[in-house]
Amino acid sequence: MKKMLALLIALMMIVSTTAVFAEGNPPSGGPGGNPPSGEMGTPPDGTPPDGFGGGSGGPGGTPPDGQGGGFGGSTPPGGQSSSFEYIGAAEITAAADISGEAYASETVDESALIVNTADAVSLTDITVTKTGDSNGGDNCNFYGLNAALLVMGGSTTTISGAVIESSASGANGVFSYGGNGGRNGAAGDGTTVYISDSTIVTTGDGSGGIMTTGGGVTYASNLTVETSGRSSAAIRTDRGGGTVVVDGGAYTSNGLGSPAIYSTADITVSSATLVSNLSEGVCIEGKNSITLIDCDLTANNTSMNGNATFLDTIMIYQSMSGDADSGESYFTMTGGSLTSKSGHMFHVTNTNAVITLTGVELVNEGSDVLISVCDDGWSGASNIATLNASNQELTGTLLVGSDSTLTLNLTEGSTFAGTVSGEITSAKGAVVSTEVGTVNVTLDETSTWTLTADTYITSFEGSLENVIGNGYALYVNGEQML
Repeated sequence: MKKMLALLIALMMIVSTTAVFAEGNPPSGGPGGNPPSGEMGTPPDGTPPDGFGGGSGGPGGTPPDGQGGGFGGSTPPGGQSSSFEYIGAAEITAAADISGEAYASETVDESALIVNTADAVSLTDITVTKTGDSNGGDNCNFYGLNAALLVMGGSTTTISGAVIESSASGANGVFSYGGNGGRNGAAGDGTTVYISDSTIVTTGDGSGGIMTTGGGVTYASNLTVETSGRSSAAIRTDRGGGTVVVDGGAYTSNGLGSPAIYSTADITVSSATLVSNLSEGVCIEGKNSITLIDCDLTANNTSMNGNATFLDTIMIYQSMSGDADSGESYFTMTGGSLTSKSGHMFHVTNTNAVITLTGVELVNEGSDVLISVCDDGWSGASNIATLNASNQELTGTLLVGSDSTLTLNLTEGSTFAGTVSGEITSAKGAVVSTEVGTVNVTLDETSTWTLTADTYITSFEGSLENVIGNGYALYVNGEQML
């Protein structure tokens, strides 16, 4: 009897151990060792705004029910804990040069076309049509599940003259997945998409136009992209980041939580027209960047999304969701125009942002607030911004919360007509601050500041002769200087 009981206990321990390994470890043949320090682990506390990435079902979460197996393995390439099956109505797994073909899928969680090869692929004058909503959540956002056209596996894929239409939730238009499993800052597998002279239209929620994650690379030229769903930026990135370079074209978003550009990557856009008809114009999360060169950007942010309590055109923040590493965020714009039709032109919260403007035409139709640096719906970091202006005209009010910091640097003949205030009320009517925080101002010998109200700042560097009082007083660290 004792022998039988001991045997039964041993069998139970074997079954239990097997279950633990099946649920907790990556499959055999997956990436071994530990992920780079700080790039997976437990995400920081905090909640991303609804539809701005994050959420469950990605790394550290539970995959949708019934999605086992995988395309070439039981996890996405580089993945750690999300398990599902990639399915394509058509699949390209070797070098190919294709012209004039049509691809379509009406099936849930099935792409119309998947390119999964390390070889070069050329797609010319193709049409891609995708319907069939997905419940895949962040498997769609991070790994490309249900995308209309998904490129992965290290391929260099060139697309030209394409027409791509997606009418489903979780169905991004063209998805470049670099295979790093959502490890922010980790290198991808070389997957690179070159797409030019093409049209992409998406209508479902969670369906960006061009989407890059996992260390993927996307080069886009002369595209016409329009999205209409929630959380569907025209130029979109998510966990694992990557590199996006756009030259020319028109990129329009119409949905809630859908800026023209959403960056958890390094994104450069030149000579393009960018329009957001409901949300922010662009959004940068965490240690990432957007550079605009000779672009015309217009935003009419009239609805707040998720945790947001302000309306703004350029939003720079850190959600603490794990979708982006913490660190300096960079927004750089040279030439072109920036038109803000609603709310504050710039808004910085819960991160350290560096904003650099050179010769940009700024049109603020929404309010007189040039920038707000203050608390919003996220926490865990400081609110710090540096605004560098070179050969730049600035006007408006600088709002700096009592626990926040702004540094303003005016160089190369820049002018600023405005004041500083710490009296801040959110778009939802809540009092955020009543006193101004830390404000540092530097003027070079070619730049000027014209006061529009009595102004209190922490430090000043430059000649007071370049400050035009206009009948108002300037106080520096409590001492009246003008």
